[in-house]
Amino acid sequence: MSYRKFTIEESTAVILSEENLDTDQIIPARFLKTTTREGFGENLFYDRRFDSNGNKEKGFVLNSAKGSETILVAGRNFGCGSSREHAAWALADWGFRAVVSTFFADIFRSNALNNGLVPVQVSDRFLGKILEYSEKNNGITLKINLMEKEISIPVTGDSENFEINSYKQNCLINGYDDIDYLASNLKEIEEYEVYKLSSL
Repeated sequence: MSYRKFTIEESTAVILSEENLDTDQIIPARFLKTTTREGFGENLFYDRRFDSNGNKEKGFVLNSAKGSETILVAGRNFGCGSSREHAAWALADWGFRAVVSTFFADIFRSNALNNGLVPVQVSDRFLGKILEYSEKNNGITLKINLMEKEISIPVTGDSENFEINSYKQNCLINGYDDIDYLASNLKEIEEYEVYKLSSL
């Protein structure tokens, strides 16, 4: 499955600064009944977005979001808990293209990268700047430059570099999944096979 290319993403951020947001909060287990990626977004953070009667919780940030935001800012240890890939599916299906945190669970990080979602790990200092500015100004716009591996706050000029696997960086920039990447190197693969056969 190919993904939309990710080069530079600039968006108002959705701030959900709690720590230890696990995969069961991101997508509750009772919604894991299908194996396709589509439709999971509507159940993202379902038990936080709705009360027991199915009414929207007015205080939960996603219920007041405009729906056009593509960057989620979370607290430390985002995506911990079970290894369900559906958590990344739900975030991507909602429309998020990146999640910012000071630490990601390893399996969630891998699932995110495999589903076109960029996990941007920042320092405590930089996350603090994001949260402080957002609180004082009732919101914040962030810019993520994947080519430069940089996240910035355009209005203040603050920026920080983040780490990302170079192979996954290349795939995301080009909109490739693993199969697309192999297909993009088909000529080189065929040339190598010819070379190997000729050297036998």
